Amino acid sequence: MRRRDLLTKGTAAAGLAASRKVLEPLAKAASMATKLPTVPKRRLGKTGIDLSIIALGGVAVMDTEQGFANNLVAEAFDGGINYFDVAPSYSNAQERLGPALEPYRQKAFLACKTLKRDKAGAAAELDQSLKLLRTDHLDLYQLHALTKMEDLNQALGPGGALETFVAARKAGKIRFIGFSAHSVETALAAMDRFDFDTILFPVNFVLFSQANFGPQVLARSREKGMGILALKAMAKTRWPSSLKESERPNPKCWYQPCALPEEASLALRWTLSQPITAAVPPGDEKYFRLALEVARQFEPVGPEEEKALLARAPGIEPIFRLGNA
Repeated sequence: MRRRDLLTKGTAAAGLAASRKVLEPLAKAASMATKLPTVPKRRLGKTGIDLSIIALGGVAVMDTEQGFANNLVAEAFDGGINYFDVAPSYSNAQERLGPALEPYRQKAFLACKTLKRDKAGAAAELDQSLKLLRTDHLDLYQLHALTKMEDLNQALGPGGALETFVAARKAGKIRFIGFSAHSVETALAAMDRFDFDTILFPVNFVLFSQANFGPQVLARSREKGMGILALKAMAKTRWPSSLKESERPNPKCWYQPCALPEEASLALRWTLSQPITAAVPPGDEKYFRLALEVARQFEPVGPEEEKALLARAPGIEPIFRLGNA
């Protein structure tokens, strides 16, 4: 064999060996990534839809650069999240979420809301949301923050927003109809007056144990076979009145969240251990990423863990109380 051939073969072999040194770790990393636990799913009431047990809330991408929103949505989707929630009242969240979610839209469950209580206002806002979110339909459309009985009476009365919801469902613009509420009394009344598919409501250890706020709503929702979506799982109390909004360490949370990471993790696990479908974590990026980790490794809280968590609640001022309808 000629020396040139030996050199050529030797160079090729060395190059192949070098390539293997580079590629093998990459292949191993890719293999390990595919083995990471994914977020489990649960059935959403009677809808026949299975949702990831946590959502990516639109507040997390509110007032961010588009690149940040794209990366966070990709991270969420890769982690197994298929439930995304947004609202027009979340600043520019719809403008950010629409382009970021577009590559995944066919596999995503997209929920949106409206604060409009009249038929015409709700119709106009629905069309605007569809445009900004770059989709021809919403999987879930919700009456947002039904807190006062007058809100409910207007939305469900003649010429109210619910008429837009029903027409939009017939037209294929939305698939399911739900509502969110921050009042036990209003939530119970809403469920008595219309056959909603879902409810989005605070399910939180402080609220349940210190204010009896939520157990009765959870019970009624289950009786009706509704999909139950949880808010405020990682909430603790209100910010001190002396603390200016600009001084809050979590500017996207109007309430004071549980301390990271142990207390917040346990609070979320407590909520996910209740008979709910999914929880929407706070809009703070740190809390969302913690929620993603908790969901990937989720185990229901044990009796001793629950006892320890509830022991922290006495003396804490709940963010909501009964009788605010």
